[in-house]
Amino acid sequence: MTTYLPSETRYDTMRYRRCGRSGLKLPSISLGLWYNFGGVDPRENGRAMMRRAFDLGITHFDLANNYGPPPGSAEETFGHIFAQDFKPHRDELIISNKAGYYMWPGPYGEWGSRKYLVASLDQSLKRMGLDYVDIFYSHRPDPETPLEETMGALDFIVRSGRALYAGISTYNPEQTRQAAAILRGLGTPCLIHQPRYNMFDRWIEGGLLDVLAEEGIGCICFSPLDQGILTDKYLRDIPGDSRAAKLENQFHWGDRVSPARIAQVRQLNAIAQARGQTLAQMAIAWVLRHPQMTSALIGASKVRQIEDAVAALDNLAFSAEELAAIERILAG
Repeated sequence: MTTYLPSETRYDTMRYRRCGRSGLKLPSISLGLWYNFGGVDPRENGRAMMRRAFDLGITHFDLANNYGPPPGSAEETFGHIFAQDFKPHRDELIISNKAGYYMWPGPYGEWGSRKYLVASLDQSLKRMGLDYVDIFYSHRPDPETPLEETMGALDFIVRSGRALYAGISTYNPEQTRQAAAILRGLGTPCLIHQPRYNMFDRWIEGGLLDVLAEEGIGCICFSPLDQGILTDKYLRDIPGDSRAAKLENQFHWGDRVSPARIAQVRQLNAIAQARGQTLAQMAIAWVLRHPQMTSALIGASKVRQIEDAVAALDNLAFSAEELAAIERILAG
């Protein structure tokens, strides 16, 4: 039996945003379990972070089949904590899952076939101890599988009750438009797109945000803090427990903690301080400035990082001068 009693004020200060033209609202800050919830990580730390997140009004937890390490272990960690603490609150939660990257050997263990997507979600539901997820994504476009098959699989997953909504991740603008048209024709609208977006990775400004607005699709960006680079973590040196140290200064998406990048971070940090914010808070506010942006998907290794991120919502407005100064730094 759980000893966890959620805060009675958990919905008092969190800001919720409508996801595209759907009836669903998401918290402005969502918690991703990409790192720090795997089998190699202390489960009690993950439990403390999930509890604190929910107490602060974060109702959305984001997973994927391959999160860990090892792959699948983040789902197992989530399932254990869910059973202990969150099962009575299932209807207050948005739980998302994805499939698309390598998960098991053979021709059916990755990409976008109907076979893989359905089998992967069935495995994920078992690991998480859930009957359904709220959102299921195609994690990446498959260049060798017809888009009609991948979107047809998402439609089947929703109609079979395995998920309530369908989403896509890292699809380019044209792929997004095509996917949305196929799903709309099937009667299962595309709810949301999950792209990578932060001050140093701005590809979605090249047309994707316009497509999402036109199609009425929500947007939740991952890596808004550039995997920790857009925080005060690297202003002095590289901490031994950081991702940069663990991954030998080469992050998952090719980001590097270079002297030039840190010089930019220091200048951005000065603007954040003038705003009365931490750099992480300003970086989150910056991605949320777009009207199409439903939520910023953060990762965390400590409870205080979640608290810091949520505090970003106290100051989301930017002056024209601040935005111009940020642009000058980023262009340098």
